[in-house]
Amino acid sequence: MAKVHVDSWRETYRGLMSDVVLDDPALLSWRERFWAAALTDPKYNQNNIAVASYEVTIVGIAMSGPSLDDDAEPQIQLHVLYAYAAFHGSGVGTALLNEVIAATAPAALWVADPNPRAQAFYRKNGFVSDGTLKTGDGVNEVRMVRAT
Repeated sequence: MAKVHVDSWRETYRGLMSDVVLDDPALLSWRERFWAAALTDPKYNQNNIAVASYEVTIVGIAMSGPSLDDDAEPQIQLHVLYAYAAFHGSGVGTALLNEVIAATAPAALWVADPNPRAQAFYRKNGFVSDGTLKTGDGVNEVRMVRAT
């Protein structure tokens, strides 16, 4: 899961995020610690995690859970959704999204801006920008929400 996370960051965020961050040799171990905690630490008990595989290899990951935003409406947030670029357009992303958040459930997420492909994917799945912006890890992000 950590490898998919790191590889997908490198595929998706090259040019949006600092190469220093993306090429950091410690990035994989950092994500390994994150996923170990997400799968075992009780503080993540309310989260939903899903993986997509192809021929016994994990090719996509997703995680939702309680919102981390103080002004959150709705209260469910998509925290992670990544798939290898080779699987973009295959239905893997939609399947992962629907596995961690019901297809019609209200939810929120943060997406890199600009990231037109991801933003179009989320719009196709009922999300719209609420105009809230933030910058994290040197990446501009826009919040998208899906109402009931």
